[in-house]
Amino acid sequence: MKILETKDLTIAFGGQVAVDSVNLSIAEKTFTSIIGPNGAGKTTLFNLLSGQLKPTKGKIYFKQEDVTQLSSTKRTRKGMGRSFQITNVFPNLTVLENVRLAVQSQVGVRYQMLRHFSAYKKMTEEAYYLLEQVMMEGKANTLASNLAHGEKRKLEIAMLLALKTELLLLDEPTAGMSLEEVPAILKIINDIKRSGERTIVLIEHKMDMIMDLSDTIVVLFNGRKLAAGKPEEIMNNETVQTAYLGGLYDDHTA
Repeated sequence: MKILETKDLTIAFGGQVAVDSVNLSIAEKTFTSIIGPNGAGKTTLFNLLSGQLKPTKGKIYFKQEDVTQLSSTKRTRKGMGRSFQITNVFPNLTVLENVRLAVQSQVGVRYQMLRHFSAYKKMTEEAYYLLEQVMMEGKANTLASNLAHGEKRKLEIAMLLALKTELLLLDEPTAGMSLEEVPAILKIINDIKRSGERTIVLIEHKMDMIMDLSDTIVVLFNGRKLAAGKPEEIMNNETVQTAYLGGLYDDHTA
């Protein structure tokens, strides 16, 4: 079953077309990576999918429902979640409090300042469980503002999982991380994939990561979909190599 589909998705800024008639078909519970050189339209495409931008033309379907005109908040409520541009991470709350608030928002419980935290026992237990999933249980009482860069990304993933999102849009999850931080994020993403519970769409530049995790790779070039297929097919596609990868594939196999 298709969980995400776009038809002729296009956006232009003035006379510049950033995403040009892109047709995507993402199967449920699969892992798709979107690659392309700088300026290919990858982040703009994510902004369209998640509702930060409205297309000039074209349609977006989530579980066969037209969500093209829905806000990012409404898309999240339907099960679409985008990581690393979340606005509801509160730097002055602890890691646990951030995740618990995400759990509360999912179950529709409003936070009451005078209500003792023990009243939220089940939600707190769920928050701890999610922190364990992203290897952050040891930081539960740390202020979010004091987290390292990689730790903040783990927290964001935990919050997305708390929102019960069926579709995860991960925009360069390892960007800005130290070499020491990358393996932990890769393990978390791989664990999410292996659970078989969610669909993942990823933008990433690390080719080893893409080759190891992806069921499908989509290549964007100048705002258009240049190719789509299994990792091996994309790496051996001469058009893709000419337009984007160049000698990168040889480096990868060396």
